[in-house]
Amino acid sequence: MNFDQADFEVRCEWGKQGVLQLAPISDVVVIIDVLSFSTCIDIANSRGAIVFPYQWRDKSARAFAQCVNAEVAEKRGDSRYSLSPASLLIIDSGTRLVMPSPNGSSLSLATTGTPTLTGCLRNCRAIALAAMNYGQRIAVIPAGEKWDDGSLRPSFEDFIGAGAVISYLEGKLSPEAQLAREAYQSVRQSLKHLIKQCGSGQELIERGFKQDVDLASEMNVSDCVPTLVNGAYANHAR
Repeated sequence: MNFDQADFEVRCEWGKQGVLQLAPISDVVVIIDVLSFSTCIDIANSRGAIVFPYQWRDKSARAFAQCVNAEVAEKRGDSRYSLSPASLLIIDSGTRLVMPSPNGSSLSLATTGTPTLTGCLRNCRAIALAAMNYGQRIAVIPAGEKWDDGSLRPSFEDFIGAGAVISYLEGKLSPEAQLAREAYQSVRQSLKHLIKQCGSGQELIERGFKQDVDLASEMNVSDCVPTLVNGAYANHAR
């Protein structure tokens, strides 16, 4: 099919449909959800926690958490652990955490057996190096956000995060992957400032979560490689 970018080794496509299109023909999938799923996973896994992605934030999340002997990450500011990177800076090693997320978690659970990593700006180099260990066919998936009607809203931070990972990958890039890489390279000198100005960054800052934006804007401060194994992300840095 024309939309699978199969003529290229490094592919880039948006959202869940991108996962469904590219995962079956790729050696590894990299999910990018900078604000904030991927950043949360990086910080939690770096501290030795294990994180179970879960698509829905409802009663079923608590039932699932009981089944895997874990606690549930709540909404930002509602509990000690949440979909706020700052809340995970003190998470204890060995903690088992269910992370409901309509974006990052949903995409992670849609890869159906294809090796899956999640990356962000904090660990983009480490993720790229790890991805190349799986093979040449690498799918990088910016998650994007959702409009009120549930449709995909492509987001600045996820496109740039995808480009950051792609900038460290070797192989023949699809035009979509080339564009993401070039977009990242064109703004990397002012990236922290621009993430604060983009729609998602402004929303979080207005809600009082500036630290989350700051943490998500840090480049290559982590060697963590969050890898989805048996339904949970853990650090499998090599």
